[in-house]
Amino acid sequence: MDEDGPAGTGGICDGRVVVVTGAGRGLGRAHALAFAAEGARVVVNDLGVGLDGRPGPDGPAARVVEEIRAAGGEAVAHGGDIATGAGAESLIRTAVETFGRLDTLVGNAGFLRDRMLVNLDEDDWDAVIRVHLKGHFLPLKHAAVHWRAEAKAGRTPVARVVHTGSGAGLLGSVGQANYSAAKAGIVGLTLVAAAELARYGVQVNAVAPAARTRMTEHTFAAAMAAPADGFDAMAPENVSPLVVWLGSAASAGVTGRVFEAEGGRITVMEGWRPGPTADKGARWTPAGAGELARELLSAAEPPGAVYGA
Repeated sequence: MDEDGPAGTGGICDGRVVVVTGAGRGLGRAHALAFAAEGARVVVNDLGVGLDGRPGPDGPAARVVEEIRAAGGEAVAHGGDIATGAGAESLIRTAVETFGRLDTLVGNAGFLRDRMLVNLDEDDWDAVIRVHLKGHFLPLKHAAVHWRAEAKAGRTPVARVVHTGSGAGLLGSVGQANYSAAKAGIVGLTLVAAAELARYGVQVNAVAPAARTRMTEHTFAAAMAAPADGFDAMAPENVSPLVVWLGSAASAGVTGRVFEAEGGRITVMEGWRPGPTADKGARWTPAGAGELARELLSAAEPPGAVYGA
């Protein structure tokens, strides 16, 4: 798996096999179509649930597959629940059995159950953590097992993983404690995976997008509205070029990074790093620790904005 595969359209993902979760609508759909336009063969995963994660009336994955095929591309639908071990294993197996390889995994599946903390039920916490965080971990695990086996067999892959984070996970978001915690967890997972999987030829990055989707068009209705004319900065298709590049061999050497993408803007996010510090070489009293903490805070950068505050 050390080559991208046979030439096709001349795109940067020619011959690559790409799995995109949550690809039936919104960002996932845009990513799947963009990868296909660059020559990738795509596994389109979507469970077909509603905005709150409950079963929906249709199967959007099949419609995206039809769009890709109508444009001359290759794609297959997968409707399994990737937040289960069996569903995630089936997803990776579908790519390998259908197209003979796996090159890129894009984790994108998710939904919202927004509540203020005092009204947030345990079930709503568990459901959002499950689909976002567990739904990123399990496909990653099964893809990593496949890539490790390839590397040990002497076929070191040029593998890529692109996770979907959020500004909510980086800065917090009022009314979205479950979602913010899950997205922050995805960033941590991304950093660990980048370090652990490098030896097998795998790069792992995350993108925190700002775009109009089912999850944002109502919560942030004014900011997400499409303009009457001119550049539609909130169109999900604006995020896909960065995701496609990160999912291609062209992104060699880029791993363990988090990017924000919105409209025509791309930002490299720089996370927690040591700020002002002091060490007296002995234990502090509570009062002394508090006095020092205030001194350090006065010299520190102010915290980032909390969305919706």
